[in-house]
Amino acid sequence: MLLRHAIGAVLRRMRLERGKTLRELSESSRISLPYLSEVERGRKEASSEILATLCRVLDVSERELLARVSAEYAAVGAAVLEFPRSVGAGFGASGDGVHARSVAPAHPETHTAQLLAA
Repeated sequence: MLLRHAIGAVLRRMRLERGKTLRELSESSRISLPYLSEVERGRKEASSEILATLCRVLDVSERELLARVSAEYAAVGAAVLEFPRSVGAGFGASGDGVHARSVAPAHPETHTAQLLAA
């Protein structure tokens, strides 16, 4: 999960908890409706200025927003870590789940070759 997905999910939840529509939030924050929609769906990354504006309009501190985003990110991360054990039997060579390897190449052009060789 990307951080922008967690931010978008939390912003949507906070908006709905306050009974606001996307249009109402757009009008009160002076942020375009299409852009807000993209942020909530995790397709766009909101700047710190946009997040501060949304916090002000939603009457929440930046600290609370970040705490909720952190909790969302941790919850999804925990669910992802559990995926191979609960669903992944048979995916790995030994049947114990999906395995991934991260490589930080010294030269970017070798990264593709390393991925293809994995």
